[in-house]
Amino acid sequence: MRTVLPGLLLILAACAHAPASAPAVPVESVPARPEDVSTIDGLMDAFYAVVNVAPEEPRQWARDRTLFAPWIRFVAIGPTVQVFDHHAFVEDTEPLLRAGFRERELRRIVRRYGNIAQVESSYETFMGRDASQRSRGVNYVQLYFDGHRWWVTSAVWQKEDAANPIPPQLLPSDER
Repeated sequence: MRTVLPGLLLILAACAHAPASAPAVPVESVPARPEDVSTIDGLMDAFYAVVNVAPEEPRQWARDRTLFAPWIRFVAIGPTVQVFDHHAFVEDTEPLLRAGFRERELRRIVRRYGNIAQVESSYETFMGRDASQRSRGVNYVQLYFDGHRWWVTSAVWQKEDAANPIPPQLLPSDER
């Protein structure tokens, strides 16, 4: 076992530093728009705006990336748990956008303490060019302010189902 362990550690170290494959969906680096990151409302508006483009229109992935801390984690809660960094999120979401995905915020609750904030945001999604497939759910978005701008550090979401209806405080006022 002693002779195998150093070799195994070298292999693991080499794998950890192997160059990543080129992304199928390239995302350029651009500066953040001040209106997107100077307030929590601006950040959340941009959070939803970047995924609401027509299937044939250019994506806003570069703008999207400016909203998130470099270590961002996206967590989708469902029958299984899926965890994404920004690159994996883009790769996973791109086919949805090509199929006509749209998402709109229904209601938002912001809880802020100093330079950190938790945003509870209910949403509704529409799929297909005719928007015939609909679903709803809740995003929990964690933010921090670095003295100059707001950053999203994580986003966790779960679709609504019979066992997990959207809480009344996150429903639109006409549904409460």
